[in-house]
Amino acid sequence: MRVAETRAVNRALRKAYGIGLCSVEELGWSSIVPSPSDNHARPSKSCASNGSNDGHPRLRDQLCLLIRKYELDPTLVKLYAADFCGTEVLRDASRDLVEAFISALAEEAAKDRAALICKLNSYNQLAEVKS
Repeated sequence: MRVAETRAVNRALRKAYGIGLCSVEELGWSSIVPSPSDNHARPSKSCASNGSNDGHPRLRDQLCLLIRKYELDPTLVKLYAADFCGTEVLRDASRDLVEAFISALAEEAAKDRAALICKLNSYNQLAEVKS
């Protein structure tokens, strides 16, 4: 029961903070202490991709990492993303549009973070006008 609880807490923390690493408990006991027949430790399949496709972080995780890296306001980024994708809310956008948004956001943030912050703040003003 203790191990299950520890795993659940670790998964929740990884998901909340967008961490792409496994906890030791996720690797399984055989990989922590290799048996004499094993030459090397192998993580379990469920942990190897951390819930992602082909070892790449999920789109949501990529977006969270960008938000943290450039210290952006997540609410404003969501508004910008929905506008970029031409949808009312981001979850209605297609995967291709979200991928394009993430690429554009990463480029803008790396190129000129101050201009991006300015653009995001304009979405804050639009949200205040609507309410």
